[in-house]
Amino acid sequence: MKNVKTCGVRAQQKERTRRSLIDAAFNQLNAEQGFASLSLREVAREAGIAATSFYRHFRDMDELGLAMVDESGLTLRQLLRQARKRIEKGGSVLRTSVTTFIEFIDKNPKVFLLLLREKAGTSSAFRSAIAREIQHFIVELVDYLDNANQMPHHYNEAQAEAMVTIAFNAGAEAIDFDIIQRQKLIEDLIFQLRMVSRGAYYLYHKEQVKLEKK
Repeated sequence: MKNVKTCGVRAQQKERTRRSLIDAAFNQLNAEQGFASLSLREVAREAGIAATSFYRHFRDMDELGLAMVDESGLTLRQLLRQARKRIEKGGSVLRTSVTTFIEFIDKNPKVFLLLLREKAGTSSAFRSAIAREIQHFIVELVDYLDNANQMPHHYNEAQAEAMVTIAFNAGAEAIDFDIIQRQKLIEDLIFQLRMVSRGAYYLYHKEQVKLEKK
């Protein structure tokens, strides 16, 4: 019984240390320093462990980075679910979604910085991992659109991909904006996404009219 408790305590301590390493790495990200510039020794020092102890939790810095990407992707998916819950309570779908997204960037700028930078980084493993996470985000948006409108699935896929691309580009600007600039960005982003949505709707119905005339 004592051995079981000891193993449980050790597992909890290991998980806490692993969490500390991830948090330390995120803390060191900023506008000037990307993940590639992080030092294993500095990350370990901020986490409060010896550099040699790092390897008990991650094989190398790349594995730590991939864990950070996984966590960032999960945060993004939770963001979309949070927006859906807000929408269910009433209000504009686009305004609620955009406001939630900008709030996410405001509260988690380093998470967004990681996704934004490493998406075009030198590591193929990072690029692939981030592409997968963004695709998860797109898939959830497609699922929402499939249930919210009457358009074919491939229309909703194209619409979701365009919306996510536009939102990410806007998010890159939002990181350095003040409150007034962000509010203008929100209005601009809502307008742009509304154009995508209405454009998809117009194109679909135009195609339907053509088919009916045949």
